[in-house]
Amino acid sequence: MASIYLDYNASTPIDPAVVKIMRPLLEGAYGNPSSGHWASVPAKAALEEARGQVSSLLGCADDEIVFTSGGSEANSLALKGVFFARGDRPSHIITTEIEHPAILAPCRFLERLGATVTYVPVDGSGLVGPDAIRKAITKDTCLISIMHANNEIGTIEPIADIAQIAREQGILLHADAAQSVGKIPTKVDELGIDLISVAGHKLYAPKGVGALYIRRGIALEPLIHGAGHESGRRAGTESVLLAAALGKACEIAQTWIGTPEMQRLRDKFWDRLRATFSNRVILNGHPEKRLPNTLNVSFVGHNGAEILARMPTIAASTGSACHSGQITLSPVLRAMRITPEVGLGAIRFSLGRGTTEHEIEAVVAELRRVIP
Repeated sequence: MASIYLDYNASTPIDPAVVKIMRPLLEGAYGNPSSGHWASVPAKAALEEARGQVSSLLGCADDEIVFTSGGSEANSLALKGVFFARGDRPSHIITTEIEHPAILAPCRFLERLGATVTYVPVDGSGLVGPDAIRKAITKDTCLISIMHANNEIGTIEPIADIAQIAREQGILLHADAAQSVGKIPTKVDELGIDLISVAGHKLYAPKGVGALYIRRGIALEPLIHGAGHESGRRAGTESVLLAAALGKACEIAQTWIGTPEMQRLRDKFWDRLRATFSNRVILNGHPEKRLPNTLNVSFVGHNGAEILARMPTIAASTGSACHSGQITLSPVLRAMRITPEVGLGAIRFSLGRGTTEHEIEAVVAELRRVIP
């Protein structure tokens, strides 16, 4: 059986048009974009064109985009940048129990430095309630960080509603949008966000590049100190090659947002699974407020990792982990209060631009073969 890739939420292939724009930059535009001579001109031009392409996708000004090494660095710059910019003032951060480790780990680090963090629970579909966010606010709350869409279950959080609460209280709002950028609209003014993280390799760009949107007027302490690159917000000579790749990927993404084909395939996949396995398969995540490419399902009474092991030609993911022979439930599903009998059978299938109807049918046939 031919290999089938259904793990686009983990990483995407590089779009051919992105590869095409990278090739000449491997040989030309080698000057330092911060230098003032002739060799820096094409490098600087390519860098700023890329910045404009990213800002166009997010609906912001070019100078509000800072290039980073990826989504994790962008998240850390947002969280730690706000914390350290406050100096000795008390800092309280609000986030959720289902955030990516790139949010949870920095929060735990900041707790060791004196910050207080509230981890707000979610409901059974993975949604956080705006009222729960409101109730968590204290006089020291300086930042609310909520992912736009969950990487495992695809549930889309009510960011615009939370943004209204944050604005009323004068609190900054950050969104980890690694999974949503390029799949659903992420215009920063429509969402009301102050900081938003982008990861290139979720967006058909290479690994090792990302961006952080920083609304004008917000002061962050840099993670990396040095010369005044990125308007003093992130030291280190910029990679023109990777920035250009991310910019082109963002330009291409605008033509895909809102197209119905991926969601149609995802829904057909779910319909075929229900027809095949009936009540032995359960949907995880919100049935409607969900990324158009994401299908997380549980095969009740089975183990998702073992199912995937019996289908070596199919690339998909399970949030469960194995430690010393013991399989533990995905932290996201555990936070949703999913029982182990259901949660341990979870598999995330995430579709991409290259997914075909034939591949969906082939995966259903394989699942029918390996699951009694």
